[in-house]
Parts: sequence; C-alpha cells; structure tokens
Amino acid sequence: MAGASSAVTQKRLELRLKALETNSAELPHLEQSRQKGSSMLTEMKDLTAKQASLTAAKQEVSKRLAELNSEGQKLVTFVDVAVRQQYGNRAEKLVEFGQRPFRSQPRIKVVGPDGQTLKPGSPPVEPPSPPPATPLKD
Repeated sequence: MAGASSAVTQKRLELRLKALETNSAELPHLEQSRQKGSSMLTEMKDLTAKQASLTAAKQEVSKRLAELNSEGQKLVTFVDVAVRQQYGNRAEKLVEFGQRPFRSQPRIKVVGPDGQTLKPGSPPVEPPSPPPATPLKD
C-alpha cells in the first residue's frame, strides 16, 4: 500500500519476512528478496529510533529557546529602565538604545480676535460688536 504509515509497513514487512523464513524450502527463489527485506526492516527500525531521539532533542531545544526568550525579554526591560534612569526620559540619547524619548505635544496658542496671543487662564475676549446698521439712501 502506497499510503500506509511506516509503522504499518514495518509490521507487514516483519510478518512477511517471518513467513518467508519459515517457508524458505518451498520458496527458494524469494531468498534474495527476504534478505533485502531483512536489511530494509533493520534500517527502518534504526531510523525510527533515531527519529524518536531527534524529536526529543527538538523538544529540549524548543524548551531552551523559550526560556532564553523569556530571560532576554526581562533583560531588555531591565536595560531600558536603567538607560531611562541614567539619561532621563526626554534625552535624545535614548534613540541609540531603540527607545523613544518623551516629546510632549506643542501647546496650542489661543489667538484673540485682534491676532494677539492670549495668556493661558485669561478670560476670553469678546469680539467687538459690529457697528449699527445704517439705512441705505437712494
């Protein structure tokens, strides 16, 4: 079967080889095939064991990578805090360390109707009222 798993193939191959060995007197023309199958089965078992050990090693490596990632994130946070403590949170020097310095938004200037800036907290000035309307003369 082309789509069978390796475990199923190993089991079937093992069963066929035992049967060929038992009936070797009646099937001498299949001796070469039995030997080839025997070497294939041995290699399949070796590779299966190697695959299992590599899977275990892969899991260990993945686990260690996760631990290092966690420790690395903690170290980056520690260094960020230490650098901010050293230089202050507004220093442009922080850019070298991959951090953004605190830059406050520019304050909005309040402009009066006369075009002059008003001081913060001063009462708003009302615009002058328009002159009274005069009737049109013809």
